[in-house]
Amino acid sequence: MSRTRFTRRLPATMAVVGLALAVAACGGESSSGSNSTTVTAEQLKPNADLSKQSLAVTVWDGYLPEELAQRVKEKLKVQDIKIQLHETNETAMAKLTASGDSGIDVAFVSGQYAQALNEQGLLEPIHPELIPNLANLYPEATQLSYDKGNKYSVPYTWGTTGICYRSDLVKTPPTSWNDILKPPAWAEKKVTMMTTERWLALPAIKALGYSVNTDKDDEIEKVKELLMAQKPHLLTYDDTTFGDRLLSGEALMVEAWDGWCPTTDKSGNIKFVVPKEGSDLWVDTMVIMKSSKNKEAAHALINYILDPEVHSWAAENINYKVPNKAAMDRVKIAEGSLLGISPAELLNGESIIDLGEASTKYTRLSADVQAK
Repeated sequence: MSRTRFTRRLPATMAVVGLALAVAACGGESSSGSNSTTVTAEQLKPNADLSKQSLAVTVWDGYLPEELAQRVKEKLKVQDIKIQLHETNETAMAKLTASGDSGIDVAFVSGQYAQALNEQGLLEPIHPELIPNLANLYPEATQLSYDKGNKYSVPYTWGTTGICYRSDLVKTPPTSWNDILKPPAWAEKKVTMMTTERWLALPAIKALGYSVNTDKDDEIEKVKELLMAQKPHLLTYDDTTFGDRLLSGEALMVEAWDGWCPTTDKSGNIKFVVPKEGSDLWVDTMVIMKSSKNKEAAHALINYILDPEVHSWAAENINYKVPNKAAMDRVKIAEGSLLGISPAELLNGESIIDLGEASTKYTRLSADVQAK
């Protein structure tokens, strides 16, 4: 099971600038004035000879089956397919925006990054007639705030954030974000928080009743005050080993993405809760670059991945829910597994969206809170 999950969203070591601004700075062109290569549905050919097309894909390590490339070549008869890896959304963005043509046909990026790419005119609209397997998606998968109707992105995995905890060691099971923001004496130095900017801020934002996408200076200042007051009571900030810390007993409660809370541990002692104040809805997506010269093959690849047998791999192998009903119906969900969270429950979470220039407010917040 890959642990790239923890570094793929936002890097812990590099500052995050407003995504739309970052795209422009890296050479991406805005939708007005770009050398558009967008094609209409009439120009795309559902029965195109894919043997004349090749594919280049960028994705997180461990996020697709190792044999996918070979299977795609055999199934779709494409000339070639190359899988490139990126560690974080930011490294993917740098790759996709370094020049007018990145050479990438299909990219895997999180929802707010897909939004930023689209706002800069870098994405090809999704042509549903070329992806009949879109019918396998849950209806809720078309209601994502960063791209309602899946106009320029197709969701691959989704989930939420909450508190992962040792039910056998806590004196009182957590129900609120305040249980880790203001930990009780028995949890002193036994709590971890995420390092990534938007997720570091999330517990305090929700505890204070704000939107996860707030850009108001007074609200962000109150979030900072709460996080600074919490800091002396923490074990550490950790995006990578919080599950191991729970299993060893070093930590009792941790902020965690659902897919990496080890609730299926044979001890049965690891539990996960979405606090009563609410949480987020994160989504990782597939997008087609406007610069792609292989758009029929790109659509065919996404359609192939949405095949229930193929898409269910993510749930069965990396413990991520997929927004594909037909795929999830194939998955045997163990008792206590977070794969059982329903789409309706997920949709209660607030989608994190691109804040443009205001994203730098979270960069400063994170740097201030985590400063030695």
